[in-house]
Amino acid sequence: MTVSRQVFVNEGLFGVLDHGEISTETADFSNGLVAPMVSGAFILTGINTGFVNAETRVMDKRPDMDPGDWEEVIEVSVHAPAGDLKVESLDLGPDAESAHLLSSAGPAWYRLRVHARGREVLRDKVSMEPVEDYLLIVWPAPPTGATVLRASETDTSP
Repeated sequence: MTVSRQVFVNEGLFGVLDHGEISTETADFSNGLVAPMVSGAFILTGINTGFVNAETRVMDKRPDMDPGDWEEVIEVSVHAPAGDLKVESLDLGPDAESAHLLSSAGPAWYRLRVHARGREVLRDKVSMEPVEDYLLIVWPAPPTGATVLRASETDTSP
């Protein structure tokens, strides 16, 4: 299932959260795009405040990698102990009309592949009209380390 929506960003973040839980102190920001936490993850945007386009896809297994015109693509493991993984604005929560459950296997570990483009367009600015696009693909999988599949040319992470 694929769902597209606009997500409100504040302080350069939105979340893939399990039952709305935010464990900032456990976030691993090392790859600069997606920061897994003890449950769920933050997605780091280029803008500071405003809206981004986010498309989500729930799969039953790892899809083939098609980088297309995405500038950055990173995979991380995400834990959903409550089995309620959804894309959420950290200020507004999930969009009741378009939020859908990403944790198709219930409480479990998942792999989250985050595709991003446009993060440099309005770096640290405010944009109420989306200039950034994200594709989030989720499937059940045992936990493993982060994998950088494509890094932007301005990426300085190791």
